[in-house]
Amino acid sequence: MKLNDTIVALATPSGAGAIAVVRVSGPDALKIVAPLFKAKSKKPLEEQPTHTIHLGNVIDGERTIDEVLASVFRSPRSYTGEETVELSCHGSPYIQQEIIQLLIRKGCRSAEAGEFTLRAFLNAKMDLSQAEAVADLINSENAASHQMAMQQMRGGFSNEIQKLREELLNFASLIELELDFAEEDVEFANRDQFRDLVSRIQTVLKRLIDSFATGNVLKNGIPVAIVGEPNVGKSTLLNALLNEERAIVSDIAGTTRDTIEDEMSIGGVGFRFIDTAGIRETKDVVESIGIKKTFEKIGQAQVVVYLLGADQFQAQGSRFKIEIEKIKNRFPQKPILIIANKVDRLSEEELENLKSGLEVISNDSERSQYLLLSAKTGTGVEELKDKLLDYVNTGALRNSDTIVTNSRHYAALLKALEEINKVEDGLNADLSGDLLAIDIRQALHHFGEITGEITNDDLLGNIFANFCIGK
Repeated sequence: MKLNDTIVALATPSGAGAIAVVRVSGPDALKIVAPLFKAKSKKPLEEQPTHTIHLGNVIDGERTIDEVLASVFRSPRSYTGEETVELSCHGSPYIQQEIIQLLIRKGCRSAEAGEFTLRAFLNAKMDLSQAEAVADLINSENAASHQMAMQQMRGGFSNEIQKLREELLNFASLIELELDFAEEDVEFANRDQFRDLVSRIQTVLKRLIDSFATGNVLKNGIPVAIVGEPNVGKSTLLNALLNEERAIVSDIAGTTRDTIEDEMSIGGVGFRFIDTAGIRETKDVVESIGIKKTFEKIGQAQVVVYLLGADQFQAQGSRFKIEIEKIKNRFPQKPILIIANKVDRLSEEELENLKSGLEVISNDSERSQYLLLSAKTGTGVEELKDKLLDYVNTGALRNSDTIVTNSRHYAALLKALEEINKVEDGLNADLSGDLLAIDIRQALHHFGEITGEITNDDLLGNIFANFCIGK
């Protein structure tokens, strides 16, 4: 794409609405828009100062297309760093297209996906990690993903990386300087201070790398597998959590033949609930496939909710215990929340016996807990939500720590740590400065990949292709 022309796109979602915003950016933005805009104040648009809004009509010759508000942002004080005009028009799809087509006829080009944000990056309005956070912010669906995107867009992540890169660059410069005075055998870079810096960089990198496990699931939603034997109320529980009839509920065992997924926000954190086929011995080929998928979903889940029928516990408690142990042995690291459903059917005595039995089954308090619940009446549903939140590591989120959510950043951090470890090994082996400089340059390269100081057209194309057109 050419980046020195003037582009136009709809900056609001397509379709009918109360208003729509047509964004124009580039060196000739005001020059193109001004003749098409007749201000109520009679003042020429191209003479107006930055960050001002003007009421008027968009005209095509003698024809008035719409009454609009024109917002003027002059370079470099705009989102893209270029001359920018935004036309807020009425939200008719016909009006939107009429204005866009008029602007194209007068010299604009239709913007590519993410081209406005790409220009903001190229014009140093933000670094690459902040630009990627814009896409995450647009796609955020809960408080957690919104908070992480905002923190990254404000530069929290890139500031940490930039600070480390600058300190490492200073030492790299001193070591490179030593190479110019190799015959004099002088040492400009204090090796003890350099070891301290390498140790600090390793600590920060490891913390950021470890945060990816939390950030990735918070960004995409915590997967929770709801498992158990057929007809114990898994679909009813899913409907109770979602407050809608999402899953089929029936007295016939084996109704759920495939996994059903839906999402909801609990305490600002997104959860993806997976209602799986019931686990049991069956000769039904279709149901057998569903049960196989159940174990696959357990493997993908962060938390397993094992649902059993409270009214069946007295007769089948030992079988429930075997099934739960089977899951524990197959997935030893996964937390399991054992839920006894349909407690509304039990007497007081039966309820006490149930509690005693569940305490025996959930004997590993770190990995498994139990909860009494009635999906039908809603009893215990809120307590279930609280327990699910307890399983999620949101401490870093609450403390506004930097959390890595982008797989590209994660890969670059891993490579940077690998190179920094080589630098440490070189220092311990008392390697010469020229050999140390090789690994330092590689570490600096991977830091630069994150912030965009080192990039290429293919990388930029892949990143911004995932943006919407008007951003």
